[in-house]
Amino acid sequence: MNTSLLHTAVQNFININLKTDITKLILKGSPFEQVSIQEIASQIEAKKKCEKKLPTWFQTKNIYFPNKLNIEQTSSEITANYKSKLVTGNSLIDITGGFGVDAFYFSKHIKNVTHCELNTNLQQIVAHNIKALQIENIKTFAGDGLEFLKNESQIYNWIYVDPSRRSDTKERVFLLKDCLPNVPENLDLLFEKSDAILLKISPILDISSAIQELKFVKKIHIVAVNNDVKELLFILKKDFLGKIEIETINFKTSTNQNFNFIFQSEAVATYAEPKKYIYEPNAAILKAGAFNQISQQLKIDKLHQHSHLYTSNNLIQFPGRRFKIKHCISYDKKLLKKLIPSKKANITTRNFPETVNQIRKKTGLKEGGNLYLFFTTNSKNNHVVLICEKV
Repeated sequence: MNTSLLHTAVQNFININLKTDITKLILKGSPFEQVSIQEIASQIEAKKKCEKKLPTWFQTKNIYFPNKLNIEQTSSEITANYKSKLVTGNSLIDITGGFGVDAFYFSKHIKNVTHCELNTNLQQIVAHNIKALQIENIKTFAGDGLEFLKNESQIYNWIYVDPSRRSDTKERVFLLKDCLPNVPENLDLLFEKSDAILLKISPILDISSAIQELKFVKKIHIVAVNNDVKELLFILKKDFLGKIEIETINFKTSTNQNFNFIFQSEAVATYAEPKKYIYEPNAAILKAGAFNQISQQLKIDKLHQHSHLYTSNNLIQFPGRRFKIKHCISYDKKLLKKLIPSKKANITTRNFPETVNQIRKKTGLKEGGNLYLFFTTNSKNNHVVLICEKV
């Protein structure tokens, strides 16, 4: 950590050049003796990534930014704020602290927060930024969070873990036991130090597999932002053996979409041919696998067991996208061209044998326009095209 980057002149230079071409900037070299142009470029690139993801850090003076990879891997403020409301009490320890965004938001709801980070340089950056952000109830330590716990006599209200999802060979992993730290292997230690664990795992991990690897799972939160699943949050409570609740949320610009259900609950879907309206669940619900629960709870029909599209005659509030059906036709290229004279449409496939690219090549339909086409399979196992307008 080069503290010379925090000098006023250097900070002004960084802010002035946030929109400057980085390559051209590097070629000019650094105007400062104690700071290289590469260090300045790294600060600029990382800060730019924070403008929308971490606006508090972007707008606060004298924030020191780590490399852009650390910024890419950290929670956004939207998701950090959400998870901070899942915990209460006097003490929480984050044993995989990272850039400290989660710790920052935990500190708004927990009296004393402990932040552990294995990377000494990153821990020093977090310690500086905590002061810049004027936060007084976070203590940060450099070192292995698990080792810190082993040597700590304190019992915490909560332990927060965000395991690294890459192996020693830098390949992505798909099981919790292959992440670092290995949470399943260390559960006994974690429950010695707290009765409550909040575990963040990657959206690429399978929910059922993760449940099998763990124990005492009480609740799972599936968090999406603008229909992109960002986090799976597992709440583990010591000795809990009841039914697992699943809560999904999709943060939208104007509103939030919520849908909750009991994991592996027996839900029966009803089926029907396309009616007046069609519904497409958001990404959090698709990740949760709540396909029959949607039909049962909202009293709408599925088009097919594997299509995951829903229909009704009356328009309802729905956690996803809503469309009004203009035409329901068989897959016929000539008829499509007749019904879509602009030759533009937004295409989605659900349980259909061809890809979007294959359909575009065959039909000549370009991306765009106000029409939405769903190529899918109906309850009679026929391939159909739903030509829709967004509600």
